[in-house]
Amino acid sequence: MRRLILRWLRPGLAWAVVAGLLFLAWHLKHPLTYSLRPGETPLLLGLGLCGGRWLWRGRKRPGDGLLAIALLAVAGLTLVRQLEFMATRAEVLAADVDMRLLGGHFIVGFERFAEIEPLAERGLIGGIYLTRRNVRHSSPGQVAGEIARLQQLRQQAGLPPLIIAADKEGGSVAHLSPMLANLPPLASLLERESGSLHQRARRYGEEQGAGLARLGINLNFGPVVDLRPERPIIDDKLTNIGARAIAADPLLVSEVADGYIAGLTSSGVRATLKHFPGLGRVRQDTHLKAARLAETPAELAADWLPFRALGGQPATAIMLGHVTLDRLDPRHAASHSAAVVDGLLRRDWGYDGILITDDLNMGAVYQHGIGRVAGEALAAGVDLVLVAYDPEQYFRALHGAVQALHRGEIPRHRLHASQLRLETFAGASPASRQAGAAGNSSDKIAIPVSCPLHDAPVDSRPVAGKPAFARQFRRRRQRRNPKRLHRLAGRRAGRHLLLPVG
Repeated sequence: MRRLILRWLRPGLAWAVVAGLLFLAWHLKHPLTYSLRPGETPLLLGLGLCGGRWLWRGRKRPGDGLLAIALLAVAGLTLVRQLEFMATRAEVLAADVDMRLLGGHFIVGFERFAEIEPLAERGLIGGIYLTRRNVRHSSPGQVAGEIARLQQLRQQAGLPPLIIAADKEGGSVAHLSPMLANLPPLASLLERESGSLHQRARRYGEEQGAGLARLGINLNFGPVVDLRPERPIIDDKLTNIGARAIAADPLLVSEVADGYIAGLTSSGVRATLKHFPGLGRVRQDTHLKAARLAETPAELAADWLPFRALGGQPATAIMLGHVTLDRLDPRHAASHSAAVVDGLLRRDWGYDGILITDDLNMGAVYQHGIGRVAGEALAAGVDLVLVAYDPEQYFRALHGAVQALHRGEIPRHRLHASQLRLETFAGASPASRQAGAAGNSSDKIAIPVSCPLHDAPVDSRPVAGKPAFARQFRRRRQRRNPKRLHRLAGRRAGRHLLLPVG
């Protein structure tokens, strides 16, 4: 009986292994196999060729020949997919006009500074994302020097400065620690008593911004303004939004975030409000799977208040999460939805600031094809596409976006409008440089990494004469005015938006 079971089990296991290898070969260089990347292709080629040859020569059972052919197919498929990737990479590095046109809208992760230099010098990227793997074996001075070199290459090539981005929220998300001190999460400020909440948040932002600016970083992916979930999210394996969110009260979130942004920008570092349309109600982890919100815009008004109250500041971008708003666009996540980007945010809200996607390596959108999603995001009016975790996906993403441009799916007038927003945000336009020379640095993002901290551009006052958000929030909370959400949502720093939809 035992021999009979083994006789049937062995072929089944063998075919299961071969099926798994075929799956890996078809999805060669997938983000989920990034940790295996150095040996991924050689391993699949070796297993396919050696295993197939060995089985073919020593076949004893009727099914051994088919197994050998299947293993050889693994090697063949791996080779085809590797050659496809190499061709895609070569086309991108050829840096034609359209590659450079769209490349300036990408922020990319990387392993070593040397590998990012040709992309920066040829105008194939608009920025880089700095994380722990890039600073692990370096000193702060070495990192600052590498960034300064990249900026010098850009200047010599007549290109605008790179956006140097990092993800330094404090608490569990501190991707540059221990090089930079890991501060507690912003939510911890609610537990302290000394000074006003807004002042405490500003001091926190000043401390964090000073460390980032010393490295040459000019854009931080924070603060998190998602509202804290009412109950734990079972499927939240990686996002951990409950620990990262400031509070469940949108007024408290707005007050803390406003103070933090003021402190951060005082060092010349821009802020990013994330993750619109909010992860507080989402029950899935967008790192791994699609997530949806069935609520109407009116029901989400409180969740969106921090984005609307603070998004108009010139020192602030908004990050789009990979969450689908069923009532607006059931087919696309917010990060690549024209109905959300061009309709809700640009038209209905009147938002004309910078929009950046969350990482396109995330499972919620990667499954649709990273090139397709990148093209749809740019067509919708997104300004910056983030490809961070697996840097090699950048080549597929940009190549796919350029193909969409050639098919006429990305309006060139929309790219032009986005370029103007980026120039204003980065201080690359003549008007911005003239304003900076006159002493007004509110539009600068890329600061020289070699300048002393006290010479860094001061951007703590996004709009002159702006009323202090902290006082507004406190007064309204004390009055317990039930209409305060709608009134605050429309109040902007020096500009006004429509009230929340619905």
